[in-house]
Parts: sequence; structure tokens; C-alpha cells
Amino acid sequence: MDLILVRVLFVIFVAVVCYLIEPFGLTPKVDGGVGLLFGLAIVIFEWRLRLVSLKRLIGAAIGSVLGIFGAYLFALVIRSSIPSGHTQSFLQIMVMMLMAYVGLAVGANKGDLLNLAALGGVFGGEKQSRKSYKILDTSVIIDGRIADIAETGFLDGTIVIPQFVLRELQLVADSADSLKRNRGRRGLDILQRLQKVASVQIQIVEDDFPTVREVDLKLIELAKLYEGKIITNDFNLNKVAQLQGVEVLNINELANSLKPIVLPGETMKVFVLKEGKEYNQGVAYLDDGTMVVVDNARKMIGKTVEVSVTSVLQTTAGKMIFGKWDERAGMRADSRPAVTVSTVTSLEPKKPSSHSQTQPQPQPQPQTVMVERPPE
Repeated sequence: MDLILVRVLFVIFVAVVCYLIEPFGLTPKVDGGVGLLFGLAIVIFEWRLRLVSLKRLIGAAIGSVLGIFGAYLFALVIRSSIPSGHTQSFLQIMVMMLMAYVGLAVGANKGDLLNLAALGGVFGGEKQSRKSYKILDTSVIIDGRIADIAETGFLDGTIVIPQFVLRELQLVADSADSLKRNRGRRGLDILQRLQKVASVQIQIVEDDFPTVREVDLKLIELAKLYEGKIITNDFNLNKVAQLQGVEVLNINELANSLKPIVLPGETMKVFVLKEGKEYNQGVAYLDDGTMVVVDNARKMIGKTVEVSVTSVLQTTAGKMIFGKWDERAGMRADSRPAVTVSTVTSLEPKKPSSHSQTQPQPQPQPQTVMVERPPE
């Protein structure tokens, strides 16, 4: 806020000075307007200059000095070969402007080759500030987890979004395929979420590499230019960038490293979802998506069982847990107290009746008594 106030005061000061002095020989109001435009141009130049790295600034300064020195030598040749007059003055001015411009542009472009570390600790903070740039690719924007990471505060510095990535994202959002269109719109929504995060700064850059056609290779060249890191979840881009010496932050690797650690011998309860590839295997998944392969659990598909971890395998695709379900322990856990049904026949004698000789005595009916056996 203070810097903006200083810029506004500077523009007003330049306009007032031009209004009072009339350096262009025009009316005071016109001179003041020209001074206002001149001050705005200086402020815009200063604002763009702040985005340039220190290496480029030093390279541009050295190139400008060498260009002006070369222009002075050319001016000596022009002075001795062309008679004095307007043509000679015009050529001298044009040669000086041309050489200064060429030296500025070439020096700024080649400034990235400077080794500031050789100058000691004077420019020690420059490399660290360059490493704070994180460049996003299209896949990680559409994925959406980068916004969650930024909101938790684990991601700081400047997030660089290239213009060619935005164009690719817009093409996906305008696709005729509904699936691609939804993915592209999701990516644009994620960028809006990132802009609202206070701990990060979003910077959209116009740098492009017309000679490079693939977006992944453009990201690698941009990372070299800004000395930053690429944030992606693309496995192929990760490998290619590492081969070219560019640091990569892979979201999938971060997610795998944050998964809970499971040691062999521990027990866990899982829901057996489907059949495994091997004989009598079941497959379950943890809440974070980790696959659990359970032996002897084929017949327990659709049920929750308690398994004992036998081994853990870490692969490039993620983490796999191998466990075993003890059928005997499962049967013991499912057992319930038994109930025994006993039949007791009442043998109480009947009193004889007067006609017991002629009519048969009714047989005693068995009485069923429920006797509960105590649990073992």
C-alpha cells in the first residue's frame, strides 16, 4: 500500500513539474498531461522491472554498457565518413539507440548464464528466492488437491501459472465432450480458490517458447528460466523433468508419503470388496485408497473381517498391504452361546379308575422344557 502511494505521488510530481516549467514548449495544461503520461510510463517500467530476476538485471546492465560503447565507436566512423548535418546526427542517434537496445535485450536473455555464487554471499538470497517459484501444469490444476494443500499453509511462495497452460485449460473447458468440459471448468474453479489463499501469490506469466510445441517441454523450459519447481501429478513429466535437472513436486508422491504406516503383525478391520487375482484371495481398500490383499478371504466378500498384516509393498503406483484372515479366529468370534433343548417325560403314576379294566389308559404326554446351558 505504501509503494502504491509513492508511485501516485511520483506521477503527480512529474505532472506538476511539467505544468510549471513547460519543458515541451506547449501550453501548461498540455505539458502537464504529457508529464502525467511520462510519469505513468516510468511507473509501469519500474513495475515490470521488479519482476525480472537479478541475473537478468545484471546481464541487461552489462549488455547496455557494451552496446553504448560499441555505438560510440560506430559514431566515430560515421563522423569521419559522413559530412556534418542532419543525416550524421540522425545516424549517430539511431546507432546509439540500436546498440543500447540490442545490448539490453541480449544481455537480459543471456543473464541467466551468470554464476552469482562465484561473487560470494553478496547475492546469496537470489537463488533462494528463485526456488520459491512453483509452476503448475494442467493436470495438477484439474486434480484440485493443490488448492487443499495451499489452504492448509504447507505451500508458500509464488505460484506461477503460464499463459499456455491457461489456454490449454480453456480449450478443455470449451470441449464438446461433457467429461472434458467438466474437468476444464473444475480447473478454472480451482484457480479461483488459489487466488483467495492469502499465503500464496498467483502470478500469470506471458513467457512462451514458440519453437517448442509440447506443453510439458514448455513447462520444463519455463522452470529453467525461473529456476523454479514444477508441481504435477503426471508421471511422465516427472521423469523427463528430472532427466533435465528440473525439480518436481509430485502430488501423488506426497499423498503416498502421508498414508498411515502399517507394520507387519498389526491387525486391522477391512471390508472385503472383491475377489483377488490369486486363489482364495480377497481385495479390500482403506479410506485413503490403499489396496489390501487378504489371503483366505474369498468367501468373505461383502463382509468386514479382521486381518493380520503380513507385508507392505511400496510401488510407484502407491502402497499395497498384504494380510491374512484367520478362519478359525473368525469362527470363534462369530460363535454364540448354545441353547440345549431337552425332552422330559412325566412318569407320575395315574390313579386307577373304576373302568380301567375295560378302557385303555391314556399314554402320558411328553412335556418339553427349555433348559439353557450356561455359556462356556
